[in-house]
Amino acid sequence: MLVTSQLVRSVFIAFLVVISWVYLQPAKAMSRIKDLAAVEGVRENQLVGYGLVVGLNGTGDTLANSPFTRQSAQAMLERLGVNVRGINMRTANMAAVIVTANLASFSTQGTRLDVTVSSLGDSKSLQGGTLLVTPLLGADGEVYAVAQGAVAISGFAAQGDAASITRGVPTVGRIANGALIEREIDFQLNRQRALRLSLRNPDFTTARRMAAAINDFIGEATAEPTDPSTVTVQIPKNYRGNMIQLLTEIEQLRVDPDQRARIIIDERSGVIVMGRDVRVSNVAIAQGNLTVTISEQPAVSQPGPFSDGRTVVVPRTGVRVDTGDNARLAIVKEGVTLREVVDGLNALGIGPRDLITILQAIKASGALQADIEVM
Repeated sequence: MLVTSQLVRSVFIAFLVVISWVYLQPAKAMSRIKDLAAVEGVRENQLVGYGLVVGLNGTGDTLANSPFTRQSAQAMLERLGVNVRGINMRTANMAAVIVTANLASFSTQGTRLDVTVSSLGDSKSLQGGTLLVTPLLGADGEVYAVAQGAVAISGFAAQGDAASITRGVPTVGRIANGALIEREIDFQLNRQRALRLSLRNPDFTTARRMAAAINDFIGEATAEPTDPSTVTVQIPKNYRGNMIQLLTEIEQLRVDPDQRARIIIDERSGVIVMGRDVRVSNVAIAQGNLTVTISEQPAVSQPGPFSDGRTVVVPRTGVRVDTGDNARLAIVKEGVTLREVVDGLNALGIGPRDLITILQAIKASGALQADIEVM
């Protein structure tokens, strides 16, 4: 009985050790293949068209400044049996627009899609307008959809004699379900003998891990990374003719993506984004500026009672020079992590603008093991 009790205790302690080891391991950012790669051939296609919006309340194009609007109106009316050649048109209730849309993959004939309408001339607003029948063309010049409908805008513009106000962009609108698909894109997914996965962020390690995960799931070497952005999968015999099942199972597999150490800098807004693998070698950092501050505080001098003086303004100017004597030299040790770099630079009281310059200087010195991309 004593042996059994000791055995149970030993098993229980071993179980606790295993559980503790599992929970103490660093968590990996596992992502689905669905979020890391796209299937070649399964994508959207851009459509564009030129049309007219009518019914505007005097906010349309000025025909004298927009000859293309005049020509479009004349051509449209002639197709409807109205001859306006030689007539001076002065209407301001129409506007020439560019219509854009994205044709989703495997969209079928007769279904609808949203379109965006953007003014092409000097129209002030598209509010209340209606888009006339507009063919939408693909990159091959073929018509894939036809758009028409009432334009909805999110902005507005109001103007008076002495003031005006504009909110949003009143010259860009949207028509929900405003286009009818007339032509389908011929792509037979089930007839493919090989599947190509395109990584959204090309990387050698991520491509290799993705291929290994697919091979482990299928049970044979069917996936192979051909380059950092492509993984080719040969369709197994038991999945031929059933590509949908293979894709739904592959895209749910989880992979730990890898990426290069990278720092993204937006100088216009001062935004800095650093990756988790950014490392800095042993380097010393100092930051200081020469600041000259000039302030004007004029004072009013009043004459004494019953005197023959005048009230005058006496200028008072204060000048202060800050040479940055309080700036400190900070030592950044080799191999520090991102958190340590940020904490150290923040301890110096460095703002985002100065931080951008410091990072670029560290990179120029060769002490920063990361790529810097300026947006």
